[in-house]
Amino acid sequence: MKKAMGLLFATIFASAAHAQSHELVKKWETEATLKVPESVYFDEKRKTLYVSNIDGEPWGDDKRGSIGKVGLDGKVIEVDWVSGLSAPKGMALVGNQLYVGDITEVVVIDVEKGAIAKRIAVPGAEGLNDVAADPSGTVYVSDSAGKKVFVIEDGKPSVYLADLNRPNGLLHHRGALYVLDGDGAYRVAKDRSLQRITKGSIEGGLDGIEPVSENEFLISVWQGTMHFVKADGTHELLLDTRAEKTNAADIGYDRANRIVYVPTFFKNTVVAYELKPAKSE
Repeated sequence: MKKAMGLLFATIFASAAHAQSHELVKKWETEATLKVPESVYFDEKRKTLYVSNIDGEPWGDDKRGSIGKVGLDGKVIEVDWVSGLSAPKGMALVGNQLYVGDITEVVVIDVEKGAIAKRIAVPGAEGLNDVAADPSGTVYVSDSAGKKVFVIEDGKPSVYLADLNRPNGLLHHRGALYVLDGDGAYRVAKDRSLQRITKGSIEGGLDGIEPVSENEFLISVWQGTMHFVKADGTHELLLDTRAEKTNAADIGYDRANRIVYVPTFFKNTVVAYELKPAKSE
């Protein structure tokens, strides 16, 4: 009897440990007027979403790309707010300057003027993707095709990490840089070594990473999934839109209100979800 009771409690404990702890509740979806949206950046100060529109081939140097603006109510303010880019992807805001990865250069946009302020060529870059910035204004940009991460300091780019798998999402959080590479997420130590923070593999092309708390994260996967990464490195599936062939590219996140903004790439929309504790049965 004692053995049976022990097995019962062990089963209950194991089930509780693996129970879904969070869920996403859909709030709204924009009209499908965006143009292959790859990334969303939440500007807390201006209460605005910036959206990178590829509008063409994902890596085509065709000058068809743009940055759009979307309101927090899901209304598209302006699709082509700033044009003249090619295949813009990840973004990071430093003061009034929005840094955008665009194939082999980082385009800097003055968000007050709504215009390109400058372009920073990145020698050796093959396919720039996501962008992150630290509080001092140092900018990091991943080169998925070149398997590197570059750093831009005082307007000058140099290689920060090399010989990676296929780095994409970047995040600077609590004094450390995080990078999505291969099937997992890594914290970059001060000696630039990589410390894996996810247990097991996450299937697909890891795309965006956002912090939920000090050591919990959201990770989006381009093919259409999103995962909640817990402090112990385990992760749970929050979203799966693969059956509908709806992508989940580089997400934005309003941490104060726990709203996740998901660009759907070929579906030409942005979807907002509220992150909530899972309902108990």
